[in-house]
Order: sequence, then structure tokens, then C-alpha cells
Amino acid sequence: MTTSDSLIQVKQAFLLELPFYRHDEVGLKQEQEAIIQLPAGLDDEGQQVLEQLHVYILGKDAHYEIKQTPLFVRNLARGDIISVDPQRPEIFKVLERSGNLAVRIFRKQGLDDLELSLTPQVEKLDGKLDLQTARGLSYSLHVNLGFAAIETLMDNAMAAFPGAVWYYGNVYDPADGVTPLNWWSSFINQI
Repeated sequence: MTTSDSLIQVKQAFLLELPFYRHDEVGLKQEQEAIIQLPAGLDDEGQQVLEQLHVYILGKDAHYEIKQTPLFVRNLARGDIISVDPQRPEIFKVLERSGNLAVRIFRKQGLDDLELSLTPQVEKLDGKLDLQTARGLSYSLHVNLGFAAIETLMDNAMAAFPGAVWYYGNVYDPADGVTPLNWWSSFINQI
């Protein structure tokens, strides 16, 4: 197998054997969950790093709804709908935005105390802790809360826990890290 062949393999690593049911605007519907792998960056040796994402399989081929905001894959948040090119699984396209901002927090000294302090504040804003690892947290908060409110919350939390840093995961173009994606203009004050 060549490096390009093994670069990225989108895998449905497992499908839950029991159907998952949830409500939508039409009523109760059955969905299957899966795990896919998407590119999350390069390691120190220039090798592609993959992140496993929990998704709902949608009725269309290679269309998925993101179940949890990723910790490393950029440009995605919980509830976004993506398509993955079966011929080039390293390429995904956001088809529909959920309106959630992805907020990622990292700290080498551990995050338990920070998480215990921050998560209740996020939940008061109807946000959600999506992932927690020893050194990383990912949250989803709806853009209608406003960037200023989210940034104040995060900046205050980081100030209370030295060494912690936070980033948006889906606000800036992954190609340059500075150009705003501006997807949120269709969501502002729509609720």
C-alpha cells in the first residue's frame, strides 16, 4: 500500500447494532451512528493525523451529521452536515451549518478543574461539552449568543487557569487561519 493509498481512510469503524432514535421536525426517526476518520493536521514528521468523529449516517451516500464538535478537525461543529468524497476520503465538504461555534481548549497541566468550572457556565447558555480528553475540551455554543459573550466567557476561564488556551474551530479558514469564514451571517438573530 502506498503512502497516498493509506493517507486517509474514512472508515465506518463500527455501526451500532441497535438503532438509534431521535426526534426531528417530522417526528421520531431511526438513525445509525458510525465513526469516521478525517484529517486533523500533520504530526512532527509531516505525517497525516486523523481524528475519529462520531456521526449520524444520513440517508444519502457519504453524508453525515457531526455528533460531537471535533477537538482537532477544523471547520466543523456539532450538528453540521458534511459529505465525504468516497474516492478521496481526505476531502470533506460542509453541506449545512448547524449554527454552532466550535470552541477548543487545551492545557498541558490537565483540564479537570477548568472543565468543572466552565461547563456549567456553558450549559447555562445552552452550550454543550462535546469531548473531553486529558489535555483538550471541545464545546459547541450557538453563534446567536454572540462572539463577544463567548469570547468573554472563554477569556475569563483561561485567566483563572494558567496555561490554558482556547481557539475557535470553525471560524477561520483552515488554509490560512486568519480569514473569517463568515458562515454565521445567515444565523445571526434568526432564532
